[in-house]
Amino acid sequence: MDIKRTVLWVVFSVSLLFLWDQWQRHNGQPSLFFPGTAQTAPAASGPANAAAGASASADVPQASASAAGAGTAAPSASAVPATAADAKGEIITITTDVVKADIDTVGGELKRLELLKHKDTVDPTKNLVLFDSSATRTYLAETGLIGGPFPNHKSPFTALPGVRTLDNGNQVQLVLESTEGGVKLTKTFTFKRGDYSIDVKHTVTNESGAPVSPSLYLQLVRDGNAPEGEQRFVHTFTGASVYTEGSKFQKFPFDKIESGKAEHATKADDGWFALIQHYFVSAFIPQDKAPREIFTKKIATNLYAVGNILPLGTIAPGASVTMDARLYSGPEIQSDLEAIAPGLELVKDYGWLTIIAKPIFWLMTQIHKVLGNWGFTIIALTVLIKLAFFPLSAASYRSMAKMKLVTPKMTAIRERFKSEPQKMNQAMMELYKTEKINPLGGCLPIVIQIPVFISLYWVLLASVEIRNAPWIGWIHDLAAPDPFYILPVLMAVSMFIQTKLNPTPPDPMQAKVMMFMPLIFSVMFFFFPSGLVLYWVTNNVLSIAQQWVITRKMGAGPTKA
Repeated sequence: MDIKRTVLWVVFSVSLLFLWDQWQRHNGQPSLFFPGTAQTAPAASGPANAAAGASASADVPQASASAAGAGTAAPSASAVPATAADAKGEIITITTDVVKADIDTVGGELKRLELLKHKDTVDPTKNLVLFDSSATRTYLAETGLIGGPFPNHKSPFTALPGVRTLDNGNQVQLVLESTEGGVKLTKTFTFKRGDYSIDVKHTVTNESGAPVSPSLYLQLVRDGNAPEGEQRFVHTFTGASVYTEGSKFQKFPFDKIESGKAEHATKADDGWFALIQHYFVSAFIPQDKAPREIFTKKIATNLYAVGNILPLGTIAPGASVTMDARLYSGPEIQSDLEAIAPGLELVKDYGWLTIIAKPIFWLMTQIHKVLGNWGFTIIALTVLIKLAFFPLSAASYRSMAKMKLVTPKMTAIRERFKSEPQKMNQAMMELYKTEKINPLGGCLPIVIQIPVFISLYWVLLASVEIRNAPWIGWIHDLAAPDPFYILPVLMAVSMFIQTKLNPTPPDPMQAKVMMFMPLIFSVMFFFFPSGLVLYWVTNNVLSIAQQWVITRKMGAGPTKA
C-alpha cells in the first residue's frame, strides 16, 4: 500500500471538508463538525434572542405602508399618528465628493445612497447604490421617537434652508424639524468631505405643558435578497450584525431573523449594529454610555430590521435633550472602520484565521504603497509568501522527487505481491527504510502551509480595495471574473504541468482522476474573481519552477504519459 499517496488523499479530502465547513459557517449555516453553531460570536449572556428584541421594538413603526405583509405585528396606535400615513413630502438630495444621498422629508428617512467612488457590479457605467427604495430593492435608515404620539419616520418634517451640495467647504448639513404631541424633534444630518460617515443628531424639545418620556429608535431596514451580481462559487455573507463590549461581534443571516433564532445581546450602553454585504457595510453607532435595547425583527415578507431603542429619560416642559449618532455606509476599508468604532473592522470577516489574515492584509497594503497596482501587489505578495515557505516546499519536493526515483521499484513490489497485501506493505516499508524515504515527507510541509493559503484566499475575497481595480490589458476589475478566461486557462495548464511533475499514482483510476483535476478546477475558476485566479496562477508557476529545479538536481525527470 502506498502510504504517502493515501495520506495525500486523506489530507486533500479533510481539507475540502474543512473548507466547506468554513464556507457554511461563514454564511451563517450550521457547522458540519460542531452542530448548532455558525460563524458568529458566542451568544450574549442572559436572554439574547429575537423574541426579546421584538418585544422591545413593538412600538417602532413599520418601514413603509406598502411593505406591510401578512403576519406583521401592527404598530401601536400611539406609535403612528393618523395623519402620518397621508403625509406627502419631498426628496432632498445632498451631494458630497463621495456620496449622493436622498432624504425624504416624510420621516427624515434616508431612502437612497449612491457611492460616487464605487461602480455598480452589474453595470460598471453606473455608480453603486447602497440604500434604495424601489420596486426591487428596499434598504433604508430610519429614526424617530416612540413612547407617545411623537414624530417618527412616518411623520412630516420641514427642511430648513441651507446648502445641499458640498462645493468648497468641508461639510454640508440638512436640518429637519417636526412637532407632534407637543414634542419637537430636530434631525441634523452632517455630511463631511471624503467621509462615508454621516453624523445624525436628534434634539428633542418638550413644547407641551407636562413632562414626557420618549425613547429614540434607530434602525436599518433591508430586504433579504443577496446583492445583485453575486458570483457563482464565491458566495459571501449577507445579513445583520451587532457589537457590544460585553458580547463582542455577533452576526446572523436574515433567515435567522425570519425564524426568530437570531442570537444577540439585547441590552447594552455601548456598541453598534449593522447590515453587511460583500465589500460594503451600513452601521449605526449611537453615542457611547447611552443605555439601549437592541432588537431584530421581521417587518414584512422578506423585509427585516435591526436597531436600537435609547430611552431619553423624563424631559420637563421647555427642556431639550440631544442624542448623537453616526451612520457609516460605505466600503469595508479596514483602517477607516477601525477609526470609527471599536470592533467595526470585524464586519470585514476573515473567518477563523483572522489572526493570520490581518498581518497578510497589512503586508499587502504596504506592498501596494510601493507598487501602486493591486494586480502586481498580489503577485509580489505571493512571491514573498512563497519565499517564506521555501524551505518547507523544498523539503516536500525533495521527498516527492525521491518517491519518483523509486517508482519503478515500488511498481515491481506491487506486481510481485499483488495478491498478498500484508507482504506488499512489509516490502514497501523496507524499501522506504533502505532508500531513506519518509512517506509523510511530502505531506507535512504542505499541511503546515494550508492555514496561510486559506487566509490569503479570504483576504483577497474580502478586500474591497481590489474591487474595480485594474491589473493589465484585459483585466479591468480584479474582483470580477476574467472576461476572456485567460487566467483560468493558464491555471489549468499550470495544474497539468504540476501533475506531470508529481509521481504517477499506482492506481490507474487514481491516475486518470489526477489528470482530470486541472480541467475540473479550471471550470470552477472561470467564475472566481480574477485576483484570486491570479494568485493561484502565480503560486503554481513558482511551485513548478521550484519543483522542476529540485527534481532535476535529484535526477528524477518528468513522468512520462
